[in-house]
Amino acid sequence: MRHIAIIGSGPAGYYSAEGCQKTFGDAARVDIIDRLPVPYGLIRSGVAPDHQSIKGVARRYESVALSETVRFVGNVTVGTDVSIGELLERYDAVILATGAPLDKPLGVPGDDLPGVIGSAAFVGWYNGHPDFADLDPPLTRGDAVIVGAGNVALDVARILAKAEDEFTGSDIAAHALGRLRATELATITILSRRGPQQIAMTPKELGELAYLSRALPVVDASDLPPPESDAALEPGLRKSIAHLRAFSERTDDKPIHIVFDFFARPLRIEGEHGAERVVVARTAIDDLGTVHDTGETYAVPAGLVVSCIGYRTPPIAGVPYDEKLGRFANVDGRIAPGLYAVGWARRGPTGTIGTNRPDGFAIAELIAEDIPADSGKRGRADLDALLAARGVAIVTFRDWQKIEAAEVARARQGAPREKFATIEEMLAVLL
Repeated sequence: MRHIAIIGSGPAGYYSAEGCQKTFGDAARVDIIDRLPVPYGLIRSGVAPDHQSIKGVARRYESVALSETVRFVGNVTVGTDVSIGELLERYDAVILATGAPLDKPLGVPGDDLPGVIGSAAFVGWYNGHPDFADLDPPLTRGDAVIVGAGNVALDVARILAKAEDEFTGSDIAAHALGRLRATELATITILSRRGPQQIAMTPKELGELAYLSRALPVVDASDLPPPESDAALEPGLRKSIAHLRAFSERTDDKPIHIVFDFFARPLRIEGEHGAERVVVARTAIDDLGTVHDTGETYAVPAGLVVSCIGYRTPPIAGVPYDEKLGRFANVDGRIAPGLYAVGWARRGPTGTIGTNRPDGFAIAELIAEDIPADSGKRGRADLDALLAARGVAIVTFRDWQKIEAAEVARARQGAPREKFATIEEMLAVLL
């Protein structure tokens, strides 16, 4: 028997558990440990609330969680309630699947002003994550700037621009919906330091902007390269550029403009008591693909600045960490004897949700190579004894199902659920 602990219950964690099931069958016991009383990580609190079809992958994880060989251990914080060293003493293998929930710093003067928010915090706020329920983003009438050229930037822009009735069917948090309902932003500017052909925005997400009832996507045609150059692009990017070209030809008008400002690098954020403007450097790309400033600068008004430039994995005491890459130091997932990393904690914030499946299965194969069966360790039995002695009450998957049922029961009309936005509310369901 092999005893395996997985830290983190997002896609990387559950795919790793599934990989262990396929590799070891009944000859392994897997505990998925999470500091929150609720599972699914990025699926619950990172995927946009109006993308419910993507959230449906959680049903696959549910079948893994309800098996005899896998257990969810919620409401347990590694580093506080139990250390990595204590887990390694009790389990044959420990897999770090903690993701990358910290925002990469914007790194310009003024990025600490009120009104400047990282996308992890902002997305967590409108998704009802307990860490960000008290966030108070400035959503008064005016302008917002989003820094970044990926799908997260599009998610933030779309959520800011949507009319209330366009959230029907979503599970956006009630506190966020209430604030957004009263928002009257005039311009949402998306800053990208490179050009249209270098974006990381996928065609589906870009295409959604075309159908917003009160927002118009705006692209300056002069920023677009010659159409014949699109032929050399991979098909997905070529479709994305086609959307941008269509946006540049729009002649209608709507109350909100989502402006794509390409070749624009933020230099600093200015304001007396909070963000008021972003000073931007105009950039260009040379023949080698290198970005450089042209010397031109200008200011973009912004009472809200959301930075969508990437994420970092939080360090854990006693675990080697690569500061430059913002993830655990590892070689193909191996960190130290018995200690592994998977998903974004292993490779950084790259790839899709599905990318984590082969990653998780590969980790299970490494464990099969590295760890002999029947080491004498007792896994969950010893963990339960340790946590009980420390007064830590775990939340099981069956407990989570009670929380989920309560969230579904309290949903507003047309919504699949109304999430509890604090841990205290979640645990109160179980009393």
